[in-house]
Amino acid sequence: MSSHRAPDEPADAGPVNEAIDAYLEYLSLVKGRAVNTVTAYGRDLRAACEGLESIDQFTLDRGRDVLDWALESGASRASVARLVSSMRGFGSWLSHTGRLPLNPVSALQAPTPQRHLPRVLNNNQADTLLDHARAQAELTDTDIDNPGDDHRRALAVRDWAILELLYASGIRVSELCSADLADLGDRDLRVTGKGNKTRIVPFGTSAREAMNAWINVRPRLSARRAGNQPAVPALFLGSRGGRIDQRRVREIVHNAATEAGTPGISPHGLRHTSATAVLEGGADLRVVQELLGHASMQTTQIYTHVGSERLRRVYRQTHPRSGFQH
Repeated sequence: MSSHRAPDEPADAGPVNEAIDAYLEYLSLVKGRAVNTVTAYGRDLRAACEGLESIDQFTLDRGRDVLDWALESGASRASVARLVSSMRGFGSWLSHTGRLPLNPVSALQAPTPQRHLPRVLNNNQADTLLDHARAQAELTDTDIDNPGDDHRRALAVRDWAILELLYASGIRVSELCSADLADLGDRDLRVTGKGNKTRIVPFGTSAREAMNAWINVRPRLSARRAGNQPAVPALFLGSRGGRIDQRRVREIVHNAATEAGTPGISPHGLRHTSATAVLEGGADLRVVQELLGHASMQTTQIYTHVGSERLRRVYRQTHPRSGFQH
């Protein structure tokens, strides 16, 4: 089964990776799938299941979050379709072999061109998520004689800053991961989006406070670079001091929502939560287009129904003939 493991996959396999290995062996030996097909499915499934501790965590919500991440990362339509096929086939095999009672992702479908908003949080839910992340950063116990405690505190502060920045700015997860320290201003961040286009995105006081806290503890992670490897210029670092990757950010957002008790959300969903809040606060679609870095207003048109809802609410509150008490 080890022959189906991706080249950079660690040798130690937990129960989820063991199930993936068994499924890949089934595809190869029983179904007769081509080596390249098995390799591609294996890569998809390891990415989709990264961080899962047990098979029962492979759920429909997880599958949808994986698709959100793939779309936000600019995956092609063919790659997304293969990802859906990989996960649905794996889910069917898990059910058929008795590892799960039913295929958890049988309803998963490759998304059509988006005509509606992805899952978003309302203002109260966003506040709950961010307040919880801040509390985790501030309450994480540290012992100056225990480097492990110091490391956990640095990670908690980093996670809080990531959540605050994603919500405050509406940037893509790929833009967050590729940003460098030199791109950070006092109340804004220079990001490079799709088509290698650069823009400046603003953020407010709460995000600035979180970013200040992160910059103060960032050297604790930077110092963990192995051997003589040079420090990286990345704004956000992984636990070993390298540039953080998109899958880790997706896990941070997913885990934070679970711990805070808010609806499940992805970095893609936080981006749209930010844009929705700005629009409902009075901004027009042109502002949202600039904030999100959409090349075409057609992409931003998914927010038109948000504007219509705000228009109806204002009308009911202000027009003397709306039929509502004033």
